[in-house]
Amino acid sequence: MRQENETRKDGETSLGRRQFFRALGGGTAAAAAAIASVPLTPTEAQAYDPGNAETRSRYRETDHVKAFYRTNGYETLKK
Repeated sequence: MRQENETRKDGETSLGRRQFFRALGGGTAAAAAAIASVPLTPTEAQAYDPGNAETRSRYRETDHVKAFYRTNGYETLKK
C-alpha cells in the first residue's frame, strides 16, 4: 500500500511511459511534417574528370611482385 502511494507520487511528478511515447510520436510527426514542407531544389549533376593521372598504368612487376608469384606457384602456370 505504501509502495503504491509512492509510485503514484512519482507518476504525478514525472513523465510516465505512456506520456513519453505520446510525446515522442508527436515529435516525430512534427519532424516529418517539417521535412516534407522543405522544397527540394534539383541540382545539376557534374561529371568527374579523372584526368591523365588516373588513366595511367599502375602495375609494376617489382621484385616483391615476382616473389609473390614465385611463392604462390604462378610461374608453373606459364609453362
